[in-house]
Amino acid sequence: MSLLEELNADMKQAMKEKKRDVLSVIRMVKSTVMNEQITLGHDLTTEEELTVLSREVKQRQDSLSEFEKGNREDLAEGIRDELKVLAKYLPEPLTEEEIISIIREAIEQTNATSPKDMGKVMGVVTPQVKGRADGKFVANQVKDLLKQ
Repeated sequence: MSLLEELNADMKQAMKEKKRDVLSVIRMVKSTVMNEQITLGHDLTTEEELTVLSREVKQRQDSLSEFEKGNREDLAEGIRDELKVLAKYLPEPLTEEEIISIIREAIEQTNATSPKDMGKVMGVVTPQVKGRADGKFVANQVKDLLKQ
């Protein structure tokens, strides 16, 4: 089932159950996916759908961070609820061990030896962890492993 089909089914279910908050998030994501389709001029591939979802999650995580810094717990709670809804559409997150294993393989594959090679390593790692790991965490792990 494509992401749009899944969003449509969940949207109908949220309407039946009168879950306005969930419905609002689903509608926003569906709109973003449809806009991306229009921009690209074709149905989205699974990877492109994942990119859109990852972008939506990242925006909300940034907002959450800002709300928490500003002691706006009321707004932060709403963002946390939205992130829970979005999590349903993302693939299973990678464990820390899995991420480190992927990074080590990429280091070997690119023959990286120093932090200067971080770009090469990230170029190999990023497509493998897209939507399944936090980019900042991955970048920090790559830096740490290249320093060794």
